[in-house]
Amino acid sequence: MTIIDASKWASDYLKKKVTPSNISYLITYGRIHKYTENGVTKVSRKDLLEYYQSFLGQREISWRSQLGEDINWHLSFDHLKEAETTKHVHRLHPYKGKFIPQLVEYFIDGHVDEFKQSVYFRPGDVILDPFCGSGTTLVQACELGIHAIGIDISEFNTLISNVKIEKHHLVEVQREILRITRGLKSFAESHRVREFEQALLEKLNEFNDEFFPSPDFKRKVRQRVLDEEAYGEEQEKRFLPVYQELVNAYGIAIEQQNQDSFLGKWFLQPVRREIDLVNTMINQVEDRATRRVLQVILSRTVRSCRATTHADLGTLVKPVTKPYYCSKHGKVCKPLFSILSWWERYSKDTLERLLQFDKLRTNTHQRCITGDSREIDILDALQRENLELSEIVKRQKIKGIFSSPPYVGLIDYHEQHAYAYELFGFLRQDELEIGPLYRGQGREARESYVQGIVDVLKNCKKFLSNDYHVFLVANDKYNLYPAIAERAGMQIINQFKRPVLNRTERDKSAYAETIFHLREKHGLV
Repeated sequence: MTIIDASKWASDYLKKKVTPSNISYLITYGRIHKYTENGVTKVSRKDLLEYYQSFLGQREISWRSQLGEDINWHLSFDHLKEAETTKHVHRLHPYKGKFIPQLVEYFIDGHVDEFKQSVYFRPGDVILDPFCGSGTTLVQACELGIHAIGIDISEFNTLISNVKIEKHHLVEVQREILRITRGLKSFAESHRVREFEQALLEKLNEFNDEFFPSPDFKRKVRQRVLDEEAYGEEQEKRFLPVYQELVNAYGIAIEQQNQDSFLGKWFLQPVRREIDLVNTMINQVEDRATRRVLQVILSRTVRSCRATTHADLGTLVKPVTKPYYCSKHGKVCKPLFSILSWWERYSKDTLERLLQFDKLRTNTHQRCITGDSREIDILDALQRENLELSEIVKRQKIKGIFSSPPYVGLIDYHEQHAYAYELFGFLRQDELEIGPLYRGQGREARESYVQGIVDVLKNCKKFLSNDYHVFLVANDKYNLYPAIAERAGMQIINQFKRPVLNRTERDKSAYAETIFHLREKHGLV
């Protein structure tokens, strides 16, 4: 069938409108085969049928029925593997609420298609992200030859963003990593932590082989021969005397005496001692850029070494100080007593990712500044942070914005990295967050949110060119953005509604976000 005939057939088959663009999308991303007959592109009805009956096809059909036919499946990026959405420096550190780099690329690169019919930014332009987060916009701008400025109220977010985009002396970084690793290994050996963990693992393996044999245990749970929760709790208690005997034999102190701080509450004493040691060694590094890379590696390591269960890494329900039955792995697991393996893993991964990005970066300027986007003087701040970028902005102004503002009452951005603020002595400015979780989603919180975003846009407009383009990514369930645009003196000229497929939250229900395209209200170009 021709593409037009295929769209008619698919519309009849699905009993909903399927456009030629939908069929073209399936061809472009290899969901169905492309055939050419006398120069005319054709597709197979069999291929289409198999796609619509497949997992991906069923998901598209299901999500359209839940989210509406206006969702742009072209922006689902369902053809991408996780390694592509977390490419190079984008996975340098975990961060809640970030968008995938391909979404940024789509809107700021030089291509056009049936949905994006104009090029908004070109190499040499300057773009702004006033809610910089983990720096996704800045990284993609660097790849595409576009200058970029980020602003974030969080000093930790600024650290992550700038480490991603800065040029580093990777040989020097590797030398410092080796120095710190040697010191960490020596420290762990002198306190018998590695011996203790090895002995504990051996005992756990023997225990789990006996009481949680694979796959028999999981099969019995599925068949309801065993009550998983009760049985797991029973075996957990059975193992505790073995654990306590090892703790006493190796002289391991488990809990910290002072648990008033985040670092005191959520880390076992052997882990905390190692964290403090590595942090002290990092502070001895003279080169500031190298020191920041090491801080990001340590922060990522620390996050993975919190004293919590494997199932609660994202929620932190209750500190875990002894082996426990792990529903995620179907056996008794242990908390972490050393950061060494994670430090080594993340050190290697960070070096590889920075090296990958070095091969892609362009000779352009990007910088993230710590500040309040509602009132910051961008030019004044840039003169202190990056004089060359400041001069570029003076000459040509900022072409536009691509950003994902915080959502109403969803995340406390400072709190998600509380350990890093304590560890590095960063200033917390929770009270300056727009739409934080702790303020909720009530009417007063929504109004405060609207005013906050409006103030950001009004302040940023002072530094934008007359023909600017603003793209804001939001799940606007309260329909706040029409009012935000109006009050900021802007007009929403287009909306791109996209399904968000690969969410990290446990809730995997159908979910969409909208990319709002805003221009100046009067004198639209």
